[in-house]
Amino acid sequence: MKALMLCGHGSRDKGAMEEFGGLAEKLRERLPDWTTEHGYLEFAKPVIRDGLNRLKNGGAREIVALPGMLFAAGHAKNDIPSVLNTYAAANDVAIHYGRELGIDPKMIRAAGERIRECLRANGWRDGEPLHDTMLVVVGRGASDPDANSNVSKVMRMLWEGLGFAWGETVYSGVTFPLVEPGLTHAARLGYRRIVVFPYFLFTGVLVRRIYDQTDKVAEAHPEIAFLKAPYLGAHDLVVETFADRLREVLEGTNNMNCQMCKYREQVLGFEAEVGLAQESHHHHVEGVGSSADCALCDDICTGACRAVPAPGPVPGAAHSHSHAGDHAHDHPHDHGHSHDHDHGHSHGREHGHEHGHSHGAGHAHGGGHDHHHHPYPHADHPLGPKSMR
Repeated sequence: MKALMLCGHGSRDKGAMEEFGGLAEKLRERLPDWTTEHGYLEFAKPVIRDGLNRLKNGGAREIVALPGMLFAAGHAKNDIPSVLNTYAAANDVAIHYGRELGIDPKMIRAAGERIRECLRANGWRDGEPLHDTMLVVVGRGASDPDANSNVSKVMRMLWEGLGFAWGETVYSGVTFPLVEPGLTHAARLGYRRIVVFPYFLFTGVLVRRIYDQTDKVAEAHPEIAFLKAPYLGAHDLVVETFADRLREVLEGTNNMNCQMCKYREQVLGFEAEVGLAQESHHHHVEGVGSSADCALCDDICTGACRAVPAPGPVPGAAHSHSHAGDHAHDHPHDHGHSHDHDHGHSHGREHGHEHGHSHGAGHAHGGGHDHHHHPYPHADHPLGPKSMR
């Protein structure tokens, strides 16, 4: 049995989960010889363990697992491998872990097509110069500088590839600059049009927040046309990139990039994080607070749980923590840690389920939800989220 597990982050937003499920269905159509399941790390159901159970119960003894992540920060390096390693050890199955989508020509082409769709919808014709138009790419943001820098590289390749007059990178959370101050800065540069492109796979609270903040800056600058490009979604080239990641595992060419990993190398400003232990704390939010459980919102998560004072319970929800939407940590639920919880590093090897290498550092969790995360060195940056301070 050829068994494939697609591991997503998860969201409280029903639309985001439907879109991720649609991606899994496209992969099933693209890979008819494989039995494909999907699951989520947090805030949605089914959880990853449920998908693995379905594959095991169907007869699988070897499973290829792919992270549904654009870049490798804490979720791809730590949290998903921790879930997979724990499951593999307890259930006598071999799990071969693939790498993130990463910087890939197909992903750049998919992004370029989304941006062109936006431009065409606003009167642009193919081949027209973009000398009066600026591009702003919005990344998720992480406490991992390597992942953040990858967003900047994507922006630069789109900037040059499409011929924009100028380009900037901003982030939806965790790091800096955030969307609103970044767009306010961009508005000062004198371009007639600014295309705002969320480099995200799916919808959710964060994407809607990006568009809302774009509208806010646009209202303050009526002389500039702000165009909101669609996010990547389950574009055919995104599906093809996932198929490539599966092929890499089968061919034994599945290597993560360690050159600038803050857990392996002394990256400037993050030297104290070399060797931190690999672990995950997402067990406390597996499957809870999903759209199926929460009565505060309808199909679209509005972040209403943010208005519920911590640590009191959220009425109608299965979880008492007030996480907003896509695990955005700019909310009252403050543990002094960032979104990506990066305390380890897991490399997809060619075979076997040894997804990570040990860093040897003691980094134990206390009981309950008392996490001891390494501080983000730029938590007090004036253009970063308040929750990082």
